[in-house]
Amino acid sequence: MHTNIGSSMTPTKAQWREAVLSRRRGLDAATRAAESAAIAGFVAELGRQLGPDATVCAYVPVGREPGSTEMLDALLGAVERVLLPVAREPGPLSWAPYRGVEHLVPAPFGLREPAAPYLPPDAARDAAVMLVPALAVDRRGVRLGRGAGFYDRTLALAAGARLVAVVRDDEVVDELPEDPHDVRMHEALTPGGGLRTLDTGGHRNVPE
Repeated sequence: MHTNIGSSMTPTKAQWREAVLSRRRGLDAATRAAESAAIAGFVAELGRQLGPDATVCAYVPVGREPGSTEMLDALLGAVERVLLPVAREPGPLSWAPYRGVEHLVPAPFGLREPAAPYLPPDAARDAAVMLVPALAVDRRGVRLGRGAGFYDRTLALAAGARLVAVVRDDEVVDELPEDPHDVRMHEALTPGGGLRTLDTGGHRNVPE
């Protein structure tokens, strides 16, 4: 993916965010629907591989994020428990079980989440896999988020989970800027390529 920033300097995270969000805004409805269906198919296969005793942390895609509640329903039929994030300042994320789209309620930051009661942040320790929203991820596992910091404060609590960034195919890039607190993803999930392993290079995957 090209950022189209028009500079020979290394793009900042803010510039990357602007470029990715601009590209996502240009997607037509048919493309978004096809990509969401493909992601749901890959997530269903992932759920079958994990088995009925597994817990998966996921999220509700909003706006132009890749994916849809289809992927949550696919998981719900395959694993024991699907946990969705509850975002409240200052973080880390709390969690609540997903029981179907009809049980989601409007939430702060334009999100949708399950209604209370909520589970504490350390519920993420039970997860075999955490599906993580991202604007982009590089081949080393460096993730570009929206900058709010909720996942930065959360990912270390899921130290035993496979961390999977869900992005579009052209949002897997060669290199993104990385901060010391960033936690690298293990895999990327894209509509065209499915799950692909990222080369973290033995990077210590816990923030200092």
